[in-house]
Order: sequence, then C-alpha cells, then structure tokens
Amino acid sequence: MKIVSGFNSVILKFLPERAAYSFCRRITLILLLITLPLSLSIAQIKVLKVDGVINPVVTDFIHEEISKANEENAECVIIQINTPGGLLKSTRLIVSDFLNSKVPVVVYVHPAGSQAASAGVFITLAAHIAAMSPGTNIGAAHPVLIGQGGNKDSIDVGMEKATNDAAAFIRTIAEKRGRNIEWAEKSVRQSVSISETEALKENVINIVAVNIDSLLTSLEGYQVQTAGGSKTVHTKDKRVEFVEMSAVQKFLDLISNPDIAYIFMMIGIYGLIFELSNPGSILPGIVGVICLVLAFYSFHTLPVNYAGFTLILFAVILFIAEIKIVSHGLLGAGGIVSFIIGSVMLINTDISGDFLNISLSVIITVTILTALFFLFAVGKGIAAQRRKPATGSEALIGESGVALSNIGHSAGQIMLHGEIWNAECPSGEINAGSNVIVTDLKGLNLVVKKSE
Repeated sequence: MKIVSGFNSVILKFLPERAAYSFCRRITLILLLITLPLSLSIAQIKVLKVDGVINPVVTDFIHEEISKANEENAECVIIQINTPGGLLKSTRLIVSDFLNSKVPVVVYVHPAGSQAASAGVFITLAAHIAAMSPGTNIGAAHPVLIGQGGNKDSIDVGMEKATNDAAAFIRTIAEKRGRNIEWAEKSVRQSVSISETEALKENVINIVAVNIDSLLTSLEGYQVQTAGGSKTVHTKDKRVEFVEMSAVQKFLDLISNPDIAYIFMMIGIYGLIFELSNPGSILPGIVGVICLVLAFYSFHTLPVNYAGFTLILFAVILFIAEIKIVSHGLLGAGGIVSFIIGSVMLINTDISGDFLNISLSVIITVTILTALFFLFAVGKGIAAQRRKPATGSEALIGESGVALSNIGHSAGQIMLHGEIWNAECPSGEINAGSNVIVTDLKGLNLVVKKSE
C-alpha cells in the first residue's frame, strides 16, 4: 500500500486533479486485483502429518515448514503426529525449532489409536500447545541402548548416563512449557504411559480434540508465549493448508527404515561380487552400486555400529573363502555366525526401541539367502570359469585319439574326432593303432603320448 500511495502522489504532479484521481483509482484497483490472490494463497494455518519414526528426513521436513511459516507470519503450525519414537539427535533438532519459533506450534496426537512414545513425548511436550485425540496415548520415553559393547557394568553406566541426560532434557522442556515436570521425568525413568484423559488431567497436554475441526475451534483465542513474544492464536475463518512430504522426502524416509537399508546393502554386495566374478555382466554392477549408495545414505540417517558392519564384511570374505578352499564347511559356518552377529549389531541407537532394529525375520531370511548365494550361485560361476574350454585349440588338450602311423620325434598322423591330425611324441615311440592322448599343441602339430 505504501508503493501505491507513493505512485499516486507522483501522478498528481503531472495530471489535472480530476483526471489524476480517476487514473489513480483505476491503477489502485488493478494492483489490488493482482495482489489479492497472492495474499490469499499464503496459508495461515499449516497442518503437517508425521506418521512413523523420527529420523533426519522428518526433522528436515518439519524444519522447512516451520521456517516457511515464520517467513509468512502464519497463524500457527499444527503437527499431526503418530510415532513410536526415534533418534535423540533428530528429536533435539525438532525441539530446538519449536523453542525458537515465533509462530505457535501445536502438536496433535491423531487419529485414534495413535501414540506419542519415546521421542514423541519430547516433541509433544515441547509444543506451545499439546493436544491429543480420544483413544491415543503418550509416554514410555525411557532411553534404550542397543549394540553397546563392553561388560555389564559399562553397559549399566552407559544406560544411567543416557537416562540422566534424557531426564534433564525433558525436565527442561516441561518447565519451559509449564507442564507436569514430575510426570515428564517419570516417563523417562519409569517408562510410564498414559491416555489422553489422564494426560489432560495431569497437565501433560492442553486440549483433547476429536478431529482437526474440533482442534481449530479449541485453539481460537489461545494465548501462548513464543520466541517472538506473547501471541494469541486466531483460527476462525483462517485458511488451512495440509502439507505432506514431497515424493523425494517420502522415498528417503522409506529407505531410512533399517530393514530396507539392510536389504539394499546386501543387494549391493551381491551385485558387485557377481560383477567381479563375471566381468562384463554390467547390469549386476550398476544395480549393486546404486543399491550400495542408497544403503550408505540410509546408514547416514541411522546410528550404524561399524563393528557390526565389519562382521558382515568378514562373513562375506569367509563365504568366498569357502568356495575356493576346502574347509569341510567350517568357513561357511563361521561366515553364517559372523553374518548373524553383525546384522544384529548393525544398528546402534540412543533413544529408541525395537522399531529402529533390523527385524530378526529379515536377518534370518537374508542370512539363508546369502549363504545359498555364495555356496551355490557364486560357486557355480567360479566352477564355470574353471571348466575346460569346449571349443578352440585348447579344447583338444586331454582328448583321446588313435595313431594312424608310427609316431616318434618325427611327425606321424592320428585320428581325432573324425579328423586326421599331424602329431609327434617327444617322449618315445608310439606304434600305429595305439591309443594316444593330446598333451600340447605346437603350431598345427599335436603333441601326444601313449594312453595308459
């Protein structure tokens, strides 16, 4: 509007008053018609959907949308969440975005049957306004350490340190948002979990709403303290935009699943070994490299225990050695044991649960397929490379024929595969009619010896 006003003042200097005012009204109307759709296109309330494990992909998605909401001065951001938990590092980044947002952030555990467990507890408590749908639950935020080496005492110390750190973190969040600090700490130390009605009664959440429309009605007039100061939420007659992950984000989120990452890694290893054992196949090599790159990306988003990864590579070496060395199955058995242990140890988590482990059924299936792959498929490929040539001059060596004449140091003739060949025998004299075996090839002459 400042631009329009300045433009009008300039016009008044050059045109008669009546003509100038008429012209300015028309220009103002045109500019309003142009800018009105642009102003209406900006969402005033964003609704994000998070359904699954909290990982770096989800963190980036939430960060981008909260940043956009702050740039557009949106009314609020609603995050509809259903999660079994996730990574502590990703959780801390999301909480940091909430605490530094000038736009109110609402976390809504929805639909019925959903949960805000583990990392979801931290995220829900960190919101300016926490809401839950009937039939949902929140809690069980105790840290789980998986894949830690060492003795029992060292594991206990590591668990205690992780628990104390998580408890301090959740107390800080609860205090900042004025929620029940005692219950928040219990959710970490004692893994307590409560329903939406208990959560409302215990001052863990602010609202219980059946659906988004009901939530928007409850949010009207709600006053919160943001990083930009006190703000009153107005949701009445505001435009609501439902935002989902892009196709790329959904794909990256999918491959961040430990089971998928594990399968990609094994396909990549299969492809490269098949390409190296059968040079020129091309396709297995291309597929193998692509799958390994995807697996490495997934491992970048997951807490990988490299001791487990090393055991898997060692198992692959043992499988290859079993093919080339006669060990009566000892190398193969060692490879299977190393493969299973490495697979179990592969993912190492901070705050998580079974949802961030590679499922045992996948590990057993892949182990069986890997053992069969190396013991049969790769073994057959190597055996084919060692097979005696079936065509060409090399194929004649070792073949049996009949001497048509006496053969000695001077060349004679033999009948081989229905063909007459010149042959010589440096090791002695062979009489006509004797059976001979081809031992070498000199030019067009065969070197033979008498058959035993």
